[in-house]
Formats: sequence, structure tokens, C-alpha cells
Amino acid sequence: MLREIVLDTETTGTDHAAGDRVIEIGCVEMINHIPTGESYHVYINPQCPVSAGALAVHGLSDEFLADKPLFNDIAASFAAFIRDARLVIHNAPFDVGFLNAEFRRIGLDLIRMEDVLDTLSMARRKHPGAPNNLDALCNRYNIDNTRRTRHGALLDAEILAEVYIELIGGKQTDLGLAVTQARAEVLGAEARAGAPRERRIPPQRLTDAEREAHARFLADFKGEPIWRDYVAGN
Repeated sequence: MLREIVLDTETTGTDHAAGDRVIEIGCVEMINHIPTGESYHVYINPQCPVSAGALAVHGLSDEFLADKPLFNDIAASFAAFIRDARLVIHNAPFDVGFLNAEFRRIGLDLIRMEDVLDTLSMARRKHPGAPNNLDALCNRYNIDNTRRTRHGALLDAEILAEVYIELIGGKQTDLGLAVTQARAEVLGAEARAGAPRERRIPPQRLTDAEREAHARFLADFKGEPIWRDYVAGN
């Protein structure tokens, strides 16, 4: 069983070494690349001001965060949620750097980069030279991100989970082998016996106007075209 936690954070600024802190954590659990519905989300009082630049990105003000728990208060529950899981993070060095700075302050074990999968690096390898931020990847994979008017850790983690599935091969990856073992055995038996396979004609999607235009075309066509069989009513 592969347990993964898709994770995102919001912060007071861009530099934890200069004193910026984590103010929001959002996590989504996946088992074998399938979301389980389990999540972890918390806002945190950073005990320092939110920079104007960060506020413009996520909208989490000093006033909103003033009554939220400190990181020390949520550290144990957060560490328990991500324990023994691979972390899936977009631009992982940023988030891991901030989280490890918080863990270091209170003497807890740090996140190891070998336990982290960076989807930004994956996207850059898969789409070299193209924009690979979260919004660009949503556009590329037709993932609805209209709710993302501002950055939010839990929402971004949920969206990233969908992007991650596309990066590793699309939604079919959670289906495994689409043909069951029983069906595979039937197909194998038919093949060995030389049984004829049923010819399947695709469902019709033509409008009446398209049918009439096709009929006029066929009326002037010499011979017996095989596609006549694929248009009902001819």
C-alpha cells in the first residue's frame, strides 16, 4: 500500500531564514494514488506580521490569524498525519524549508527530502520550457480551478492531487488493469478457439442535416462505399 500526503502551505513571506513563518497547512491523503477523503487543515498564529506581498497572494491577515493556535500546539497532530507517508508537494524545497524551520524551533524530527516528491520537478521534466505553475498545469490538464481566486493551502492541495494524477499518467492509473482476470481468461479462450469477434458499430451522433448532406454525397458516388454501413437509414 502506497500512502501519500499531498501538501501545501501558506506563509508570512518568502524567506524562513529571515524569520517568515508558516500560517496555514493543507493536506490531502491518497492511497495508491486514489484520494481517501481524509484531510488535514489548520491556520496558525505566526507571532509575526504577514508581509504585504504574501497578504496579496493568500489574504490571511494578522487580525484573522491572531486567535489561531501556535505551531507548537498543532505540531504533534500534523506530524502524526504525515508520518510514514510520502509527501507530494509543488516546489517542495519551499514548503519543506518552512516546515523544517518550524520543526527545528521546537526540537521535532525534520522532514527528509528523500520522503518527498516534487511535482514541479516532475512537470518540468514532462513539459520542458512550458509554464508549470499550478494554474498553468490546471489549464493544460483541463482541471477546474475556478475556485482558486486566491491561494489557500487546502484548496491548493486538493487541486494538486488532481494535477499529480495527470502527471503520473492520468485518471486511468487508479483503475489498474481495466480488464478483470475473468474477462481476460474469456478473451484468451476465444482467441485460442478462433472464435469470431463481434463487429461493433459505433453509436450514431449525426444530425438530420448531416444525414441529408451525406445522402446527397452518396447519390453521386460511384460504387458501393463501405461507410454506407455506418449511417443508419441508408
